[in-house]
Amino acid sequence: MVSDIRRHYPDANIDWVVEEGYVGLVRMNPDVRRIIPIALRRWRKSLLSAATRAEMSNFRQQLKQDAYDIVFDTQGLLKTSVVMRMVRLAPGGHRVGLANATEGSGYEPLSRIFHTKSVEVGLHTHAVLRAREVAAKALGYSVDGVADFNLHPPAMTSAGRPAWLPDTPYAVFFHGTARAAKQWPNASWVRIAALLAERGLPVLLPWGSDAEKETAEQLASQMTNARVLPKLPLMEAVLLAQRAALVIGVDTGLTHIAAAFNRPTIELYCDSPRWKTEGNWSSQIINLGELGAPPTVEQVAVAVGTLAQQIDWRKAAGVEPTRE
Repeated sequence: MVSDIRRHYPDANIDWVVEEGYVGLVRMNPDVRRIIPIALRRWRKSLLSAATRAEMSNFRQQLKQDAYDIVFDTQGLLKTSVVMRMVRLAPGGHRVGLANATEGSGYEPLSRIFHTKSVEVGLHTHAVLRAREVAAKALGYSVDGVADFNLHPPAMTSAGRPAWLPDTPYAVFFHGTARAAKQWPNASWVRIAALLAERGLPVLLPWGSDAEKETAEQLASQMTNARVLPKLPLMEAVLLAQRAALVIGVDTGLTHIAAAFNRPTIELYCDSPRWKTEGNWSSQIINLGELGAPPTVEQVAVAVGTLAQQIDWRKAAGVEPTRE
């Protein structure tokens, strides 16, 4: 969405309100001028404290710092539309949001009361295309071309290289997800790790909760080429995805981040509709499975083979061949 706006309006100033924990993600896009953090998740826990009230007041002041020609809310939630209403508009400015839900979304119709313009989208509109269409219809251009996320991870110096990060190509399995039904069977991960071992590719296993750590340890105990990582802060997890030679993951945020970086990625859909979030902008992304129809090991093995034919693992990981 940001890239589309910048392409059609090169001089636009684009600011972004984002939950404080995800500021680092937005900062990777150089087309965002100013990032305004919000801490709703944290504020809810101490709404009556003086410190929280001071932070909320400062947040409101930041929203009033500039007058905006257009304010977008592409989530369609009451809380996001309330924030949109707090922003100061320039004369003739508009607050633009979604006119309707997509299938299975958390859209809240009451959010429309804060719009000056509501944009209708199709019932089965991909999450990325949905945001692109809202901006296009509001700003008078057509969506064209594949999605361009324009992500620029911070440069990594040798001194700042995390100790866990290999200097040779690796695969990463994003096996963890909050909803059990979206997980892929442990036995399937083990079989794919064995396939990668034959290709000389080690597997890194990240985790984000105690339960996921336990699963990662169980997986690693059955794999000859796997290593369980320490708990990673968000931006190190992003680095893990961005530098991987191969990413295989369930329908979860870090899998989609890998796809946004156009890494060789195999997305596994076990209990969610693929049309909502599948990486459909690169031939290096293969999407398997569907709601109620998890992918088989054989399908994933074929996908690994397909990517291996297209991509040199060493070049994909940004690793130069060793010269003896």
